[in-house]
Amino acid sequence: MAKRLKLATRAFGAEPGLPDVAGLAEWIAEHRGRMADIVTYRLDRSLAPQLDAGIMIPCAGGKFYAARIRQCMSGINDNKAVGELYVDTPAIIEDAAGIVMQKKGAWCAIPAPHILGIRDTYYDDKNEWSDAICDAYRTIMREMRDTGITGHVLIADRMDHAELASLARQNVFFFAPAPDREELAALMEYQHQVAIGKDQLQMVFDLMNEYTLQKIFIISPDRESIRLALDYLDPDQIVTGGYCTEDCGKYWKTLVADAFYER
Repeated sequence: MAKRLKLATRAFGAEPGLPDVAGLAEWIAEHRGRMADIVTYRLDRSLAPQLDAGIMIPCAGGKFYAARIRQCMSGINDNKAVGELYVDTPAIIEDAAGIVMQKKGAWCAIPAPHILGIRDTYYDDKNEWSDAICDAYRTIMREMRDTGITGHVLIADRMDHAELASLARQNVFFFAPAPDREELAALMEYQHQVAIGKDQLQMVFDLMNEYTLQKIFIISPDRESIRLALDYLDPDQIVTGGYCTEDCGKYWKTLVADAFYER
């Protein structure tokens, strides 16, 4: 009889929906004494279901955190860079403290710089603009880590070489939900670990002849994708990953329940 063995589980963020007015008012009333707005609500709702489900490496946040980043950046007007970029971090630090209160060791997912869609009308130089916004991101992530966040997931729509070269580090993980082969290759130049959906899994293994792959995080895997991964990697190199954009309570519990392989 086959033996069922558990896989590790890790989150890469979530995109919880907006509450109705009554639901938000009730949540804010429960959090009197600390900053409580729609962003902190969504941070809380992104993390709490992961903790309830028992995700091993939880991750608060998601693309929605763009609202806080824009709010805390000076030099931006109407989503255009009109002056020197500067990040005012008290609200970001308080967000990080709220996450750590829920779970020490949690990560935080934020949108990669290009997701913000800020148009440069000040620096008038592609490299200077990239340096400026990446420096702002380093400030944001450093302040959050100093508050107790373990690391950051940068959720990307595409792989930007300048962002990867400037920001990819051991505690900064780039994640694109649906990359093509070219984007995967760009990512694997900078990261030896990738998070990928089951539909892109074979592309990763095809690229192993060109790039080093130390660990793979399969987003919402099924039995077939886990079996495929085991053809290329050892079990301790395979992790069940999650990125929730739906009913997150059910999503994370199902993810944990299905995180196993048979031997």
